[in-house]
Amino acid sequence: MKIGVLASGRGSNFQSMVDHIRLEVLRDIELKVLISNKSNAPALEIARKNDIDALYIPYIRKRGDSKEECRLHHDQRIVDALQKLGVELVVLAGYMRLLSPLFIDQYPNRIMNIHPSLLPRHPGLHVHQQVIKAGDDVSGCTVHFVNKEVDAGPIILQTKVSVRMDDTEESLADRVLVYEHRTFPKAIQLHADRRLKIVGKIVFVDYSGDWEELWNRRQAAYVHHQESSWADAGKPLAEVLRID
Repeated sequence: MKIGVLASGRGSNFQSMVDHIRLEVLRDIELKVLISNKSNAPALEIARKNDIDALYIPYIRKRGDSKEECRLHHDQRIVDALQKLGVELVVLAGYMRLLSPLFIDQYPNRIMNIHPSLLPRHPGLHVHQQVIKAGDDVSGCTVHFVNKEVDAGPIILQTKVSVRMDDTEESLADRVLVYEHRTFPKAIQLHADRRLKIVGKIVFVDYSGDWEELWNRRQAAYVHHQESSWADAGKPLAEVLRID
């Protein structure tokens, strides 16, 4: 399956996808292109280092054009680039622009996003601040298909994490991010394996034939890599996840 990734920032979820493919956890997946609306997005450099097409497509406000006209023009340029490369699934990995109906209509139920909360709770921005302010004792991440409502598309997978009394926005964000990097690739593989069936706003996941057990065995290689990477960054997972 050919995948196009959209990112506006550091691209840590994109890096996770690259690592899952390198470690042969994700199979029959090809990352065709990384597209960003920010010229200095670190995600672009990740793509270049891994021989993946990296495209900067800026949002340009033309004199005389309305904001909506500029938005549609920008999205059409991205869609044209994706279609030229034969992209079958679009993945939003920290893409900080709302997609227009024009874009979504070109890829119905073929655009995935990850959100750092257990939707429908805490949609939008400043999620971890919302979670702590609300006094929630559980948070997590959600992978969902994108529709024309913000953070309201059919939910594919969710992973829960505990919220501690002494958590800061940063400590909670790190804990959720660990599982974002594990959950997003799993959803992508399920889609590639045709294991997802959408009925209305419900996604049914087919785990028959020991699919999940086999996935977990493969992903163990990534988890080991992840432990090393976080430790090298000075954040051992035992501390981030608060494992006693």
